[in-house]
Amino acid sequence: MKRFTPFLTAGLLALSAASFAQATPVHSVVLIHGAFADGSSWDRVIPQLEAKHYQVISVQLPLTSLQDDVAATQRAIDRAQGDVVLVGHSWGGTVITQAGDNSKVKSLVYIAAFAPEAGQSTAALADSYPAPAGSAALAKTPEGFLYLPASALAKNFAPDLPAAQQKLLAATQGPIRAAAFGDKVTQVAWQHKPSWYLVSTQDRMINPALEQAMAKKIHAHTETIPSSHVSMLSHPDSVAHIITAAVQAQ
Repeated sequence: MKRFTPFLTAGLLALSAASFAQATPVHSVVLIHGAFADGSSWDRVIPQLEAKHYQVISVQLPLTSLQDDVAATQRAIDRAQGDVVLVGHSWGGTVITQAGDNSKVKSLVYIAAFAPEAGQSTAALADSYPAPAGSAALAKTPEGFLYLPASALAKNFAPDLPAAQQKLLAATQGPIRAAAFGDKVTQVAWQHKPSWYLVSTQDRMINPALEQAMAKKIHAHTETIPSSHVSMLSHPDSVAHIITAAVQAQ
């Protein structure tokens, strides 16, 4: 009988591991970048989330319309495992407000992000408060796409990042079709799902007072940090912390 003991022990351990894996819920975090950025803007947050054994998907948005960006987000939600925490930065907040109306999405996290109401566009929401300094620095291509010149990006988008990283952001930014800001939200996920909001008090792209007002309007668990618009790069620990809080609340 002794000669079978190692095999029995190994078998029991394998069964125990499989049972534990089945009993342990899978948590997924789907990250949605904003305008003038791409999926790599989450690079300093992703390793922290993966260290907690969350499945992480950073979506690459086409930035051509709200409908197109929501479709890209829905594809990511569909392939995510288990329950999903949907995170949006800036324009990505508008996207998750619409795309979050999905049974797999259990909560929403807004990182210096727009949170429109039903029938409201991002432009209308932004215009409800005094314009931030960075809005005047936008440039437009002949095809109707908005982008930030390198100097404007350094001054307004990411002033609290090192110069080398500012240059990298300028090179990798995703121009957004200007008309997308006029697209109206038809589904509002924050009305029936718990939300978290991280306010950037030094934001020059979205009025910080508007961020505070949106966080209050959606009844979000709110935290405030002295950050520029790109807190996921300048304050990744704070961003990872609030996302983790949303996951652990499930």
